[in-house]
Amino acid sequence: MIYNTQRKKLPMPEYGRGIQEMVDYALTLENREERQRCARTIVSIMGNMFPHLRDVPDFKHKLWDHLAIMADYKLDIDYPYEVTPRKVGGDSKPSPMAYPMKKIRYRHYGALLEALIRKLAEMPEGAEREELTLLVAGQMKRSLGNWNKDAMDDDKVALDLDHYTHGNVHLDRERFHLFSDQYDKVQPGRAPVAYRNVGRKNKRKN
Repeated sequence: MIYNTQRKKLPMPEYGRGIQEMVDYALTLENREERQRCARTIVSIMGNMFPHLRDVPDFKHKLWDHLAIMADYKLDIDYPYEVTPRKVGGDSKPSPMAYPMKKIRYRHYGALLEALIRKLAEMPEGAEREELTLLVAGQMKRSLGNWNKDAMDDDKVALDLDHYTHGNVHLDRERFHLFSDQYDKVQPGRAPVAYRNVGRKNKRKN
């Protein structure tokens, strides 16, 4: 079992290690369109984790800022907002976002991942939900492996996802197998530094 204390410190701990690893995965995508789609999905997940803050001014802007921070400003995508520049020196960590925690069903998945699964079940069917299903399932599989490598199984992930969502979300196992091969290669906290363009230089033109 790998303990979180043995891992790299998270730049935005309130989002949990699962979201950070999704960001690490996005950094490995060579296709810009896939990177862009993955980034939008991740930001959507982040926003769904804090529905009670949606009325906060610049909430969506803050989410994209947080994505840039978690990617260490190395994610080459078209940001819909001007990303807040990295601070030089001093404390550059943004104010934490309070998250209402609930009782978790399985400790090896953790409260944040269970919250993502609940939000997934509420989403309408479509490309975004399919993308999120793969990301969540990939993180579930990784969490199983951290807890017990013998339990790291696609069928187990599919069954747990079905159980969590009361049958509302079904994992395409063939597609997940192909996705999982790539996702599993990403070393937590060690995503390849392949994309160095700073987000604030890639503001999308309307």
